[in-house]
Amino acid sequence: MAVSGALSRRTHVRRKAPRAFLRRLFRRQKPQLRLETGGDLLVHLNCLLFVHRLAEESRMNAFENKDGVIKKEHVQAAAKVILKKSRG
Repeated sequence: MAVSGALSRRTHVRRKAPRAFLRRLFRRQKPQLRLETGGDLLVHLNCLLFVHRLAEESRMNAFENKDGVIKKEHVQAAAKVILKKSRG
């Protein structure tokens, strides 16, 4: 299937995780921390899942308030709920 012209004009979507950046960040913040080979990928995946959950919850909050746009208040309320759920 051929790629349309409109698709080629869009910004480039990154397909790879920023592994070098994550490793450098871990080394600066916690030099004593030792991660296994795919540990940085698990952290990246965890961040992506959190952002996805945050977006979904924010969208639900905006829908409940009958707003067409997700506002700062919706994101903050969603973050409270998600962080409370993730504590266990």
